[in-house]
Amino acid sequence: MTNHEKELYDAYEFIISKIDTKPEIALVLGSGLGDFADHIEDKTIIDYKDIPGFPVSTVSGHEGKYIIGRLYDKQIIAMKGRVHFYEGYPIEKVVMPIRLMKLAGAETLIVTNAAGGINKSFNPGTLMAITDHITSFVRSPLIGKNIDSLGVRFPDMSNVYDEDLVNLIHEVSSDLNIEVKDGVYLQTTGPNYETPAEIKMFGLLGADAVGMSTACEAMAAKHMNMRVAGISCITNMAAGLSDTKLSHEEVKKTADMISDKFTKLVKEFIRRI
Repeated sequence: MTNHEKELYDAYEFIISKIDTKPEIALVLGSGLGDFADHIEDKTIIDYKDIPGFPVSTVSGHEGKYIIGRLYDKQIIAMKGRVHFYEGYPIEKVVMPIRLMKLAGAETLIVTNAAGGINKSFNPGTLMAITDHITSFVRSPLIGKNIDSLGVRFPDMSNVYDEDLVNLIHEVSSDLNIEVKDGVYLQTTGPNYETPAEIKMFGLLGADAVGMSTACEAMAAKHMNMRVAGISCITNMAAGLSDTKLSHEEVKKTADMISDKFTKLVKEFIRRI
């Protein structure tokens, strides 16, 4: 057993000792969904810092807590604050929270994020259902000795984002009169924003949006045979596509502006899964 595998299962034992339910749906609350946890009932809260061997979120706006409870008739485990590769953690630590949610029982993962728009039909405030991703610029979380209890050595990534869940996102968005577009998400390492030349290259590769998280989480989830759905909130147009200077403050401002709509969409989506 590798050190990471031991850390993973030690953390799992800690988490299941704190909860008396089996989560069905795992949720990563990105920018724009920070208050979503308020809607979860019968909550158990576990601080990341209390979990043995667990990485701690250091980014403003990412609190660093698991929220376990009920939403409608679904048992939920939500990450209020994610861990990013640019914070200096090894990539296997970045996806450790996802692996733990699957081990705890969750079969479906919903990942959300704030992203920069590359598709010129997007605007700040656009919501995008992720249909595919590009992870070629980030180290794979599956490098190293395979943990056979999680998944196979060479997992198929033909359909990371479940087509039925993508269709359900659009069904819900249509009923709520909330526009959602489809797109391909590209992950970079961060923490710097991309250059205009890089954005031009990413567009040529087929990316519609770019960010610093999510795709590695989805890859780890797919390795464990989870159903994955992803929704990006386009908080700004990427470098070279607008005159607005890129900043974390601007990202949070736009995410907060669209928060109510984003929350309404995700809540109804969960209700119908």
